[in-house]
Amino acid sequence: MKKLIVLITLICVVKVSAQQERVITTAVPFLTISGDARASGMGDMGVATSVDAFSQQWNPAKYAFSERKSMIGASYTPFLENVVSDIGLLSATFSNKLDETSAFAVGIRYFSLGEIELRQTINEEGTLVKPNEFAIDGSYSLKLSETFSMAVGGRFISSNLRLQDGTQDSQAANAFAVDIAGFFQSREVAYNNFDGRWRAGFNISNLGGSLQYDEGGQENFLPTNLRFGAGFDFILDADNVVGIYSEFNKLLVPTPRDFNGDGVIDSADNDIYQNISFFSGVFESFGDAPDGFSEELKEVTWSLGTEYRYQDAFMLRAGYFNESPVKGSRQFATIGAGFKFKSAQIDLSYLFSTAQVRNPLENTLRFSLTFNFGEEFYND
Repeated sequence: MKKLIVLITLICVVKVSAQQERVITTAVPFLTISGDARASGMGDMGVATSVDAFSQQWNPAKYAFSERKSMIGASYTPFLENVVSDIGLLSATFSNKLDETSAFAVGIRYFSLGEIELRQTINEEGTLVKPNEFAIDGSYSLKLSETFSMAVGGRFISSNLRLQDGTQDSQAANAFAVDIAGFFQSREVAYNNFDGRWRAGFNISNLGGSLQYDEGGQENFLPTNLRFGAGFDFILDADNVVGIYSEFNKLLVPTPRDFNGDGVIDSADNDIYQNISFFSGVFESFGDAPDGFSEELKEVTWSLGTEYRYQDAFMLRAGYFNESPVKGSRQFATIGAGFKFKSAQIDLSYLFSTAQVRNPLENTLRFSLTFNFGEEFYND
């Protein structure tokens, strides 16, 4: 019962915020949660960092630059850990290089809300339900040159969050989406006192239709997102490397607004909003904010991150993520570490909220496990 109250409270808070501050909300927001500890330790970023097993979420084009034949990654992220103990996100990926220039990867993300007991009255025998969401995806990446690759991906999404109330049938809402990504990695460049390597990338993810839980019900946009960023590795010597990265995100989803000009966002405005197709919404999202360009900028989140690597065996990380207070107010700092022994690597991360709005992942320890094996490939 405590969990149900928490979930209802969170939903109400999101809806009130959306009406007052025009926060963009979407279906299946678990797809935007950082699913691995390495990215989480650098401020939730990964579009322009070096390739790892979890590149499927951030930028699948990176797999074409993998230096190992195969990689397997598994990660668990507790959610609302200070309130309940059985809500969390489980992620797993597998990638395989086909040759020097191409690779494929598959992955799954499963978000469980644990068990919730439903009852109409306090004396009624409760019914246990286990709402959950999951996504299964695959991608193919190909080097178009020695320094640039692109990837395409497909994703099946299922959201089973409807709570059966006895008056109507509930069912899982399903959707398909695609990703389009690109990645640039320069050759190692010699400077005066160090060598260096540039990286940049973009990923347009979750391009697809809306989710609808029942016939005639509300349609919910998928979290279609444009992610782009850049970074530079300072290769100080054979043992020490320091990477500095930046990343920007923009939801390609229409902004909720007052269509009929009566001063409030009501059900009539919501009906008009629901009739916007996802394809039109992608293009409208760049210029539909009621307050113009200044509000469009507030819809862009940014993050900064750094990673220190010693002999590719020990890693330290830190990062910062920022979102406008009127668009969600996610602002937090992160730290992380990684330890590699032979073909196995474990990564840890921790989040500190810096905003007045409490983050569901605040004071949460996240961890990932990666295995690299098979033939080695080398990038200049």
